[in-house]
Amino acid sequence: MEEHVTFPVSDITLEGLLWVPPQTPTIGVVLCHPHPLYGGDMQNNIVSALADTFQQAGMATLRFNFRGVGRSGGDHGGGEAEVEDVKAAVAYLLSRQAVPTVVVAGYSFGSLVGLRAGAADPHVQKLIGVALPVGVGDPSFLLNVTKPKLLISGDRDNYSPIPALQGLFAKLPDPKALVTVPGADHFFWGQEEEVAKAALEFLKKD
Repeated sequence: MEEHVTFPVSDITLEGLLWVPPQTPTIGVVLCHPHPLYGGDMQNNIVSALADTFQQAGMATLRFNFRGVGRSGGDHGGGEAEVEDVKAAVAYLLSRQAVPTVVVAGYSFGSLVGLRAGAADPHVQKLIGVALPVGVGDPSFLLNVTKPKLLISGDRDNYSPIPALQGLFAKLPDPKALVTVPGADHFFWGQEEEVAKAALEFLKKD
């Protein structure tokens, strides 16, 4: 059962759902939801599938609502302020459960913001980006990131077109992995388990 929690970032408070297993976990994952202005929140289908799968594998998870979503304070920050939200979530997770490996996993808008925050945060060891919107956002910050990173995308995703994604991936430093889900568009309806399975396999590797 996830615990409803709140944590501060600057002068506002964000809400989240924290899960810590009975046995001390070695991995903790911060999960970042899709675009707040288009209905994205921490109950999203992909975010929920990732949380469920990671929890079943004995990992601690913290999913949260960005500022201006649900009971989180503040207003949408256009992606800039949300980077600070992710950093605050990482700090809160570590304050509740000191895990040796922290992962930031984001979906769509959450991947762009989450990976940007995680790439710069020394407390974060691994990055997972689902449906990284290379068609509408700027992922160039990843070009110098040497942390292990996984990108997952559907081969019919108009926001993360495969040619552009492959072009970006080719320029990224190792270690890196790219998984494409056949027949999936940006929303992965009915294919959430494939996304979660790929993410779990990535985290199980050294």
